[in-house]
Amino acid sequence: MTQLCFDFDRIPSEPVPAPAGSRPTDRQLRGARGYHEGLAAEHRVAQDYERRGFPIARRRWRGKGGEIDLIARDGAGLVFIEVKKSRSFDRAIERLTPRQMRRLQAAVEEFLGTQPRGSRTEVRFDVVLLNRWGDMRVIENALFY
Repeated sequence: MTQLCFDFDRIPSEPVPAPAGSRPTDRQLRGARGYHEGLAAEHRVAQDYERRGFPIARRRWRGKGGEIDLIARDGAGLVFIEVKKSRSFDRAIERLTPRQMRRLQAAVEEFLGTQPRGSRTEVRFDVVLLNRWGDMRVIENALFY
């Protein structure tokens, strides 16, 4: 299975390609498509934040507590960004579950432990929704730390 390559700081574990000579299943194809659509959505969001003056510090940072899609700088503070893509904005926001929010908070706490100011670092949680047409809706301060 051919995989796309994006210019990201770090590409996480990619979908496992089908063994040579075998055909991927429908489920594998859907998973690979979803994976690459997610990368493209995150890339688009990163470009938007950088255009607005928030340089991206990390992409897909993974800790023991979970994964943070994007981390941007806001002066001395940080913006933790969760990207959700679906057919509609409503469906996208429904994909952010309480369990995932707890995981995000755990990952943020872990990440802040690596920063010079630790938990005194100013932080903001944004959720960015993308619909099937690529329209984007940014919800600043969507989660409270």
